[in-house]
Amino acid sequence: MKKFMDENFLLETETAKKLYFEYAAPQPIIDYHCHLSIKEICEDKHFSGITELWLGGDHYKWRFMRSMGVDEKFITGDASDYEKFLAYARSLQYAVGNPLYHWSHLELQRYFGIYEPLTEKTAKDIYEKCNQRIAEPDFSARQLIIKSNVAFIGTTDDPADDMSLHESLKKEGFPVRVSPTFRPDKSVNIEKPDFADYIKKLADRAGMAIHSYDELKQALSLRLDAFGAVGCCCSDHALGTVPFNREGDPAAAFAKALAGETPDAKEIECYKTDLLLWLGAQYANRGWVMQLHLAALRDNNSRMFKKLGPDTGFDSIDDGQIAYTLSRLMDTLDMNDALPKTILYTLNPKDNFVLGTMLGNFQRDVKGKIQFGSGWWFNDHIDGMVEQMRALGNLGALAAFVGMLTDSRSFLSYPRHEYFRRIMCNLIGNWVENGEFTDDEDILKTIVCGISADNAKAYFGLE
Repeated sequence: MKKFMDENFLLETETAKKLYFEYAAPQPIIDYHCHLSIKEICEDKHFSGITELWLGGDHYKWRFMRSMGVDEKFITGDASDYEKFLAYARSLQYAVGNPLYHWSHLELQRYFGIYEPLTEKTAKDIYEKCNQRIAEPDFSARQLIIKSNVAFIGTTDDPADDMSLHESLKKEGFPVRVSPTFRPDKSVNIEKPDFADYIKKLADRAGMAIHSYDELKQALSLRLDAFGAVGCCCSDHALGTVPFNREGDPAAAFAKALAGETPDAKEIECYKTDLLLWLGAQYANRGWVMQLHLAALRDNNSRMFKKLGPDTGFDSIDDGQIAYTLSRLMDTLDMNDALPKTILYTLNPKDNFVLGTMLGNFQRDVKGKIQFGSGWWFNDHIDGMVEQMRALGNLGALAAFVGMLTDSRSFLSYPRHEYFRRIMCNLIGNWVENGEFTDDEDILKTIVCGISADNAKAYFGLE
């Protein structure tokens, strides 16, 4: 029997071990999409303990604990920090097959030097050891980033967000590049009940009135400029389905929503299509990357949404059709020479081959211009990552892949890059040892280093 999560964890062959330890492991982390707080980075936040670091806002863990029958008091309620940690330990010890088991133990190993499994029996000792380490002066947000060998962080920011913290960090000369990502979902989602209130907030930040669709675009242009001034190189959109309807009047739909009325389904789709096309052209003009996160069905539990709000563990996979409308959206941009570098993510693995083949329709000029994004959210595990890479390898250019991201709110989540790299090296190593791919060391080094970091450096213009 292999030792529990030892140095060769997930590495099944000698080739896999060589690829990981010699080439993948030393590479810097390019975490181009996450949800870390720029405020906490600027303040170099020191944390109160392991419960805040692990369970404060982590809906992955909350969702699993609920599945194990844990009372909400010990998840988002008023239980003590230790009671919440113990409840997680009691749940985690049974998390067979769940990536949380691997993520949690990798974090215990890398940041705390703890190699024993977390169980109900070991919880108190591990809790105390973690908190003792967290209390030390060098255990802060910035130090965790630096010690994790991170070279780039892309935070996720609304156009109405203040960019002064990004500007301050940039001027300060923090050795890790931290750039905002332009996430305009609230200006796109015209059907939301708070849309009109959000437009007022955006207007205040842009320093201008927004009474028309043209003025919305002017305000967004100003915010694009503000983001660009502090190093933004990327946008992001969360789309459950991909809209495409060019029949109708997006300006009229905007006016209706601004007046507090609800546009009908066709008006909503027309507005979203037009605004996404306009935004895509803006990104292309600036040389930015556009990310499209597809197929999430959010806020399913109305009762808990009213109690806790969004991003609290009540989202799932959507099963809508995306191929035709995604094709039309990308083709319209391409016909106008306005298709930016684009990363396509799907939460539904049924669409792996849809996206894997969509890439090849619009590749142009840039290596891997259109990317199939890494296994995301509910696919962020061994099977999901392997299936995504197999699909990309079968249908496109795995060697051009920009690799992993954390998509996380936690400063302890960087071992997910290690997890991904081990899985990637094992997959390629098995192909080599099975005689399915050459054992040419130079070629393998280029592929592994590329997927680990080099491709992302070039793609996002970080070199």
